[in-house]
Amino acid sequence: MTLQLLALFALSLFLAACEPAPSGDRADDAQAQAEAARERLSESEGGRLVLRAIEAQGGLEAWYAAPTSSYTWEYANTGSDLQFETLLVADNRSRQVYHDILSAGPYGDPQPVEGRMAWDGTEAWIYPDTLTQINPRFWATTGYYFEQIPFVLADPGLRYELLPPDTLDGQTYEMVRVGFEPGVGDAPGDTYTLYVHPETGHVGAIRYTVTYGRDVDPDQPPSETLFTYEDYVTVDGLTVPTRFRGYAFAGGGRGAFKNEAWADSISFRRPFDNAKLRAPEGARVAPPPGR
Repeated sequence: MTLQLLALFALSLFLAACEPAPSGDRADDAQAQAEAARERLSESEGGRLVLRAIEAQGGLEAWYAAPTSSYTWEYANTGSDLQFETLLVADNRSRQVYHDILSAGPYGDPQPVEGRMAWDGTEAWIYPDTLTQINPRFWATTGYYFEQIPFVLADPGLRYELLPPDTLDGQTYEMVRVGFEPGVGDAPGDTYTLYVHPETGHVGAIRYTVTYGRDVDPDQPPSETLFTYEDYVTVDGLTVPTRFRGYAFAGGGRGAFKNEAWADSISFRRPFDNAKLRAPEGARVAPPPGR
């Protein structure tokens, strides 16, 4: 996967993996993590809006009690002529992720493949190495973080800015911009602007910027992509979208279509197999951006 492709569709990797939670009763531990996150989010108006979205979609306690996130993730991009589908399983505590790659190929014509990729907390790899369009350092966690907004936005190391309400497709939304503290992740210059429905509290869309692998000129902010969140379902107490559509953000609204994604077979209880984090012989390890 080239940096040009990354510029078409990106979400920052929170690659500074979270420390594993201490042993002990999971319910008590989830409660303690939820209380710490609630205190963190309550410190600002923007954080309180993110907290409202989290509570509307299941709540901090349910999120921290969920050991894993797992689903099929299918992504298609017209401009980059790419479409692929994986079954991913993520450890919600360590943020390690592995995938079985089910299909990959040009837009509209992906072919069945037998592949794997993973992020083990230090390195990202993909197998076989002939899957050259897919950069595992980017893609191993991208689908996870897209699906788990707003929950992952309770992480430490984030900044929240409440924005004036805005309208999208005739609906007025409450708005908050989320950014990273310096040095967090592979793309600390990225920002994510959430459209929070004033009645349901659900995230209706996000806007995001792309800084992965690029130097950012402060006088020329990167362009934004609008990504809609649709067709919500509730699984294991958490409410998440199953359909995503991406557009250029132009003139304050929806521009040209860019990409789309689907999530299916969702579970927050699938077992995590640590053996699948180990790269097989012949896997390609992806270096950090700029190396």
